[in-house]
Amino acid sequence: MNTDELLRLLASDTQAVPRHAAEKRFALALLAGLGLALLWVVWGLGVRPDLLEVIGSGPFWSKLLMPALASALGAALLWRLAHPGMRPGALAWAVLLPVALLWLWAAWVLWQAAPAQRLDLLLGQTWRVCSLNIVLTALPLGLGLFWALRGLAPTRPGWSGAAAGWLAGALAALVYSLHCAEMAAPFLAAWYVLGMAACAGLGAALGARSLCW
Repeated sequence: MNTDELLRLLASDTQAVPRHAAEKRFALALLAGLGLALLWVVWGLGVRPDLLEVIGSGPFWSKLLMPALASALGAALLWRLAHPGMRPGALAWAVLLPVALLWLWAAWVLWQAAPAQRLDLLLGQTWRVCSLNIVLTALPLGLGLFWALRGLAPTRPGWSGAAAGWLAGALAALVYSLHCAEMAAPFLAAWYVLGMAACAGLGAALGARSLCW
């Protein structure tokens, strides 16, 4: 069989890809993952009892700012990595900008605090479980995003997996905020970011193995 015959054979049973198939695949993955993550936080961990009191406060919304921005930038980066020929460009570094801003805010808070208060601001009451809970909350989101990626054509498996893990971790941090009562910027800068980074690391390791063509 020559090359022309092989090409005709490969092209003989092709089907048109439905419009917006990639968008629908990602939307389904995110909706299912967010739903399961919410169920885990609400029924498994429990919503913080004072949520209705703090939901209108500035500190609560400030707490959500970093993971919300990281989620938006992470989604844009993952979309590019999922499509051959689309370069990540500046988004590869922009996803870290919300973390850098949070670290600056945390450093200012620690600098303003009395020396005796700094360790409490950093550790809070839940530092032992916070990062792990974010990783657990991210599991359904990460699995959904990997399912979406496997139906597309990422050409950088490790980086794509890392971006999926980062996005899953950022969204998980948002959902986990419904349970977590910690509000101090140094705590968020340490343990929320650690949980998100762990998700990115796990995603990179898994992506290098499972997203190869």
